[in-house]
Amino acid sequence: MTIRHFYLAMAVVGTVVPWGLFGSFFMKNGPDVPLFLHALFVNGAAGGFSADVVISLVVFLVWAWRDAASRNVVRWWLIFPASFLVGLSLALPLYLYLRERG
Repeated sequence: MTIRHFYLAMAVVGTVVPWGLFGSFFMKNGPDVPLFLHALFVNGAAGGFSADVVISLVVFLVWAWRDAASRNVVRWWLIFPASFLVGLSLALPLYLYLRERG
């Protein structure tokens, strides 16, 4: 397995695992986005973890934007919808996959 294939596999895992958990939340609570956002910060542990991921995501997006420009990464902008539809667990391995020239 090449590193590029590893990144692609991790992008798939990084999509399936969070959406499995998100899906169970939405199946139980319906499409209540405000409740979902509230649940991310329901206590100190969840809030700390959520804040950590959000801060890391912002830093990653800024870094990737600059890195993509210097390395001419094709379709790097796909990490933005990936970030908002899934999160860092998809955006990061997807960017690393795109960064590796196939």
